[in-house]
Amino acid sequence: MRTDTRVTTPWRAAVIVLTVLGVLLAMNQVFFWNVGGLSLLTNSYLYLILAAFLPVVFIVNPLRKVPLAAKVGAGRDDDDAPVPHESPVRWYDVLLMVVAAAVCVYFAVNGTRIKNFGWEFMAPTTATVAAFVLWLVVLEALRRTGGTVVTVIALLFSLYPLVAENLPIGVLQGVTYDLPTLAQVHIMGAEGVLGLPIQTAATILVGFLVFGVALQHTGGADFFHNLSMSIFGRYRGGSAKVSVASSAAMGMMSGSAVSNVLTTGPMTIPAMKRSGFSPTYAGGIEATASSGGSITPPIMGTAAFLMVSFVGVPYTEILVAATIPAVLYFLGIYLQVDGYAARKGLKGVPVSMLPRTLATLVQGWPYVLALALLTGMLFLTGSEAQVPYWVILVLLVVAVLRPGQTFGLREFTDFLVDSGRTLGNIIGIIAGVGLIVGGLTATGVSLSLARELVSLVGDNVMLILIAGAVTCFVLGMGMTISAAYVFLAIVMVPAVIDLGVNPLAAHLFVIYWASVSYITPPVGLAAFAAAGLAKAPAMATSVAAMKLGAVKYIVPFGFALNPALVAQDSPGRILLAFALSFVGVYALASAIEGWTVGFDRRMPALFRVAAAVGGFLLFLPTPLTAVVGLALVAGSVLLTFLTVRTGPTDDDAPAARADAPATANA
Repeated sequence: MRTDTRVTTPWRAAVIVLTVLGVLLAMNQVFFWNVGGLSLLTNSYLYLILAAFLPVVFIVNPLRKVPLAAKVGAGRDDDDAPVPHESPVRWYDVLLMVVAAAVCVYFAVNGTRIKNFGWEFMAPTTATVAAFVLWLVVLEALRRTGGTVVTVIALLFSLYPLVAENLPIGVLQGVTYDLPTLAQVHIMGAEGVLGLPIQTAATILVGFLVFGVALQHTGGADFFHNLSMSIFGRYRGGSAKVSVASSAAMGMMSGSAVSNVLTTGPMTIPAMKRSGFSPTYAGGIEATASSGGSITPPIMGTAAFLMVSFVGVPYTEILVAATIPAVLYFLGIYLQVDGYAARKGLKGVPVSMLPRTLATLVQGWPYVLALALLTGMLFLTGSEAQVPYWVILVLLVVAVLRPGQTFGLREFTDFLVDSGRTLGNIIGIIAGVGLIVGGLTATGVSLSLARELVSLVGDNVMLILIAGAVTCFVLGMGMTISAAYVFLAIVMVPAVIDLGVNPLAAHLFVIYWASVSYITPPVGLAAFAAAGLAKAPAMATSVAAMKLGAVKYIVPFGFALNPALVAQDSPGRILLAFALSFVGVYALASAIEGWTVGFDRRMPALFRVAAAVGGFLLFLPTPLTAVVGLALVAGSVLLTFLTVRTGPTDDDAPAARADAPATANA
């Protein structure tokens, strides 16, 4: 394991203590234990959650972050080497930890007074000073976890109510506050730091995040990789198909694109390069597959859990709604990989080198059981917030008692430290995002913006979706997905819903388009991380990832215009929409890769254009577009089959591996 030069033994102990306290506090609230007769008001509970996890932010995140390239380099060259330039915990980190904990505990103790005496608008001097202090602490926590760009945005929006009345742009004019009152509103009101995002995180998200960490630390990542190898490894381009499947599973556990790349990439990228994939394409596959974590049920990214509060539906409904789009996304990657492998003449991994599927499933029964339990209990029990804790208990008990598996004190403490790191970083981001929410809601502008957007575009749904996609992408370049989602869920989504788009589809549209920035130039953080591991040009890898993830750009428009794709229609219409979109993804993958998957023929340029247009039309909900789309797809594939001879591969294709036998198409 890589040495952590910052979180040394004493600080590990501090993170463990804070994590245990925070998780026990969340469980006390979720399970209604009321230990010692203590029944916490919501605001006091949220302050105590902040008191537990904000200090962790200042322990695990230095004042200046290590550049991504340095991290990738360290992981590539020597897994036991310390992370470069990782500074130890300094005196100012300790000061921030103590101040954060003390101020949050002060507010928690005074939770009843804050509610009963209206401290949000009329607070004693001590509380007002403490509000200013926590405001600054939250901004610094956001800077360390989310980056400088989102912090500047949060700062500007949090100060915006100071001048809202005097702005020359009418749509941005709103209620104005003086500075002390604004600090009180942000910190002690129900729409600022303690708003819907942190309420959702503190009740639902804590358990699911810890479950993801538990799944990884008890061996889930290795199991899903081996299972992917056993199922897909033998087919042409098998190493890349394994990358798609294992990265999807890993993303399901964590939802973080860059960390998924850095976790699975060191295994999958070298394997892809050895089997004949170019470094650029190998990096693109890994980045695209890893960036699908935030949209993959049953454990999706943070933004999906925030949807619970914004949409007002159970998480299970979001899980069901996200299933078809996620299947289409990974299907698109898989088909493009298969087409590339066929075009380049690449083979699969020899069967003798692969694990057996049945043996892998038997060996990994705890992880299959965990996912089955999680999914089943989510649908069958009345409290989705309690479910992950029961599944975590099962995973940990099995890991401790199972013969042949080592899960002792060291492994358990590693699990707690990683849980604290994950929770601290998410809480730090979400608390900071609350300042954006507070600035918009305090002025009343969040309500007027939606009306103005609707009046600006008239009744043109496509126009507002295109504008929304561009906005999501731009915000996603500088903000985390959850931060961009919260902002747009307030500003843009209500306008989209007013124009008739299904609420679930509108919110998922934002999440999809905010996440494409991880693979799209000029930022493309996941692609850049994969490029470092693959030793490939960063921008070229990002372009390859964007090409492979093309379905992610199109599917959101499909389900925004056709709610059956997010399971918001009758079963018959849902099945029909899925079948048509399945064909649409096939057509798009064949057009992009220039290869008719399954027929093994190179697709001429004109037929590629026809297939792409037909594929897009199949996502739309009208009978006419379905008929025209099917005709274009069928015509382009049939004419390719009749006019192009079978089996040509690229002249510049790398030689197939000598040890790889001819394998089946898949």
